[in-house]
Amino acid sequence: MRRFHTGTDLSRVHSIAELADMARRRLPYFAWEYLSGGAEAELTLKDNLDAFRSYGLHARAMVPCHTPDMRRALFGRVLPVPMLIGPTGYNGLLHRDADIHLARAATARGLPFSLSTASNTSLEQLVAAAPGVDLWFQLYAMRDPRVQGDLLRRADAVGCRTLVLTCDAMVLGNREWDRRNFARPRQLSWRNTFDVVRHPRWLKQVMWPSGLPGMGNLEPYLPQNERNPLGSMAFIGKQMDTLLNWDMLARLRDQWGERLLLKGVLHPADVERAIALGLDGVVVSNHGGRQLDGALSSLDALAAIAPEAKGKLSLLLDGGVRRGSDIVKAVALGADAVLLGRSTLYGVAVAGEAGAGRALDLLTDELKLTMNLMGCTHLNYLDRDTLFQRRMA
Repeated sequence: MRRFHTGTDLSRVHSIAELADMARRRLPYFAWEYLSGGAEAELTLKDNLDAFRSYGLHARAMVPCHTPDMRRALFGRVLPVPMLIGPTGYNGLLHRDADIHLARAATARGLPFSLSTASNTSLEQLVAAAPGVDLWFQLYAMRDPRVQGDLLRRADAVGCRTLVLTCDAMVLGNREWDRRNFARPRQLSWRNTFDVVRHPRWLKQVMWPSGLPGMGNLEPYLPQNERNPLGSMAFIGKQMDTLLNWDMLARLRDQWGERLLLKGVLHPADVERAIALGLDGVVVSNHGGRQLDGALSSLDALAAIAPEAKGKLSLLLDGGVRRGSDIVKAVALGADAVLLGRSTLYGVAVAGEAGAGRALDLLTDELKLTMNLMGCTHLNYLDRDTLFQRRMA
């Protein structure tokens, strides 16, 4: 049986899997399930990982092992590696000021950071706490146009130049673990309450001194007496626009003059629509397997979409990236870069900024090693011919 590191020395953590194991042991059960769970039978959650395992890597001999060129041009800047931290909501459940820790870790390594509408840290707080951040903002479509318009105004005011509209969460997926862990909405069952008490480090790391955080981006729109976690969650539940369609996206394209990406795309026909609307990119994503169970894995969707989209807009992918070799496979199948979700969240749950940074460094080191072992000297040399389909048991 594989043994993982159990101490606190991050230099002895050698994989994202080890960070995940450490996070599992440090978090109360309900918080771990929030981080790691998927919808229904979690078929898509598993498929996201299995899709990467289904591809093997061709290796070429007699290629000197200089440091490979891992840079990738994206939206007018050159990333040192083709990855960034993607948007994830309510990260304060894992670590106090988790959004800030993630942003600082990304910025220190020259990578963009995406802030969710449902973040605990507001746009303004994030920029103040992480100077120099290359900030992307993820938007959930809001029913109230005044709220949505003000969110866009605030994003522009803090220097955000990349907006990511999420289209696959207009209604929430069937997350059975959520119902299991709560006796009623937002009230933990007695068993989970007892489990929380058994995690004093988490209580200190998250709950002390003010309890669970609210959603910083949404608090300005709440009545004064509802600026708390329950009020924020109730607000976003009511505000999510379930009628989002292509006409609304076209209006958003006219309203937002900077880069605009659509996140949650899995079908080539939807990429065609995005190209026609003049979008700058799409994120191939199934929301980490948390929405439609049985949906196509992100990597398989990328393989189908890339021939239609390549050269017409930027293609990004999230879902299932746990190794540097996964990044190689995504790039070979047509991705310009990958967005990281759980990989960096495991790190931030373990050790804040240092843990998130360790996750980024592990993936970077693995990417370099994989390219060396493949005899691939430049990221641009990766294509479908560098992969082969493995026989899966």
